[in-house]
Amino acid sequence: MTGEVIRTERAERRQVAALPWRRGPDGLEILLVTSRETRRWVTPKGGRMPGLTDAEAAAIEALEEAGVEGRVGDEPLGTFRYLKMLRRRAPRWCVVSVYPLEVVTVRPVWKEQGERDRLWMSVEQAAACVGEPDLAEIIRRFR
Repeated sequence: MTGEVIRTERAERRQVAALPWRRGPDGLEILLVTSRETRRWVTPKGGRMPGLTDAEAAAIEALEEAGVEGRVGDEPLGTFRYLKMLRRRAPRWCVVSVYPLEVVTVRPVWKEQGERDRLWMSVEQAAACVGEPDLAEIIRRFR
């Protein structure tokens, strides 16, 4: 043996997320959805999409997962990492770029409605509900 280190880890997966927001009667509100399996509060997110910008892909995730449409920002608010637990495979680290999405339309029926709940929250509530500290900080900083 030569002392050579063999890496068995896979590269981090890149994802995109939307941070849906609106101005409510009590100020800025953030929309979170529950994850399908663990039911924890998360932002709508998913993989990057060929032929689309990351911001456009984030907007599609918001439509599919939360049933909202609006104006998405071109620049990410920041990034966060989380460990994605995969069925029948080893967990994998993901790096997620978060794009602001000013919500204009909230659909009463949407693609993943039967799999997720959605809830508008204050900035502080949303930051307290997400499990990733870096995402919580992105939400707190968003004004």
